[in-house]
Amino acid sequence: MGRVTTRRPVLRLSPSGANRRPDALAAEEPLEIRVNSRPLAVTMRTPGNDVELTHGFLLTEGVIGSREDVRTARYCDSLDAEGRNTYNVLDVALAPDVPDPDPGVERNFYTTSSCGVCGKAALDAVRLRTRFSPAADPCVITAATLGRLPALLREEQKVFASTGGLHAAGLFAVDGEPLVVREDIGRHNAVDKVIGAALLAGQVPLTGTVLLVSGRASFELVQKAAMAGIPVLAAVSAPSSLAADLADEQGMTLIGFLRGDSMNVYSGQNRVVEYA
Repeated sequence: MGRVTTRRPVLRLSPSGANRRPDALAAEEPLEIRVNSRPLAVTMRTPGNDVELTHGFLLTEGVIGSREDVRTARYCDSLDAEGRNTYNVLDVALAPDVPDPDPGVERNFYTTSSCGVCGKAALDAVRLRTRFSPAADPCVITAATLGRLPALLREEQKVFASTGGLHAAGLFAVDGEPLVVREDIGRHNAVDKVIGAALLAGQVPLTGTVLLVSGRASFELVQKAAMAGIPVLAAVSAPSSLAADLADEQGMTLIGFLRGDSMNVYSGQNRVVEYA
């Protein structure tokens, strides 16, 4: 399996002088996702939890709706110059009654660590209909509980602590209990890993949960949350305008600038209990 971190010699400069030392970097490698032996997408990711990532990706792209829709997931032979398997190609065999992915799902280019939808052929291709609408979810969460989540997420960011180079996504119950946390070089991959872990545990749709991301809230992250039935998405940074529009459309609660005891609620204010 690929390494989560790598070591690289660096020259460190500061007012007190220069010195050479090894530095830990977050690993970034391509993962080719195949469905029924046909290439579907390539994403740049941090190795690890690849089966979760793939299940989450397929769910949030509308290819599957449950773990039973996947018959097998296995690595294909993908050899490096020394003849070792890179574990960078994963093939998913769908259950016999599950149709092949719609052609609109195919990514025509590599997806980078920062953007998961740039390879889509058209904007219409990224608007998907969720099987698990979060609009009717009656859950509520207090502002005080929301304010505690970023610190809880940071406590679980083990690789970030050593590299400073990874995003994180965490799934929490509305009482603040951490359910699953994953890290990755890409925001969308971290979310796919979280959703994939929940899918493999038979927990989708994810009613009564909060998804917290360590960066900004993009259109794609709102869509991924909606596809998994997550009613609340919170980010420590800003949302985009399209993300706010989509959250409103899906009946989701969208929170940005979640820092300490302050936050902005952009949609779904009815689920947030204000400070007393």
